[in-house]
Amino acid sequence: MDAALDVVVKKRYSDCRMDDIVAKANLSKGAIYWYYKSKKKIFLALISHWVNNFGVTLNQIVEEDLAASTQLKELFRFFLDAYSENPHVFKAELEFWALLNRDSDFHEKTRKVYHESLELIEDIIEQGVAAGEFKNLDVKVAALSIMVNIEGIVWFSLFDANGVSAQHYFDTISDFILAGLLKKSGGKEND
Repeated sequence: MDAALDVVVKKRYSDCRMDDIVAKANLSKGAIYWYYKSKKKIFLALISHWVNNFGVTLNQIVEEDLAASTQLKELFRFFLDAYSENPHVFKAELEFWALLNRDSDFHEKTRKVYHESLELIEDIIEQGVAAGEFKNLDVKVAALSIMVNIEGIVWFSLFDANGVSAQHYFDTISDFILAGLLKKSGGKEND
């Protein structure tokens, strides 16, 4: 999976070949073909690999007995840490986004991942609303807004952010988002 990630980041999906992955993985072509019958199968497996690695931690964030606002902060921290550890994952994600309109298998796989991620964020927001921590709001729109802001980290892996660090970006957007979600003290809702 590491070899496939490295190859798709250095070359676009359309430009990489199984031979590139074989060379990077230092495995025989037969060994790779034993598990993956095509380049496409490897890259679909790479998406599953990320989901499995990220999913465990993300589910733990929601299952912990924390305030919803703390869970959202932990969610942002998780993605910041993931970016800091391996920004290539986010570069590859952009490549997979480009495949969505051209390949139904990538479209379905990615749709499923995003649907599950949105449900996780919706769960956090619903917990906050039920606990009286968050305003009564459109949970789906709030979750989409949070997801879009999290996905903004992709741009840090591609472009110079004009002196804005990923850390500062996440600190600022988490403050903006929480300010929009939290009720004011005394039970009055923010305007």
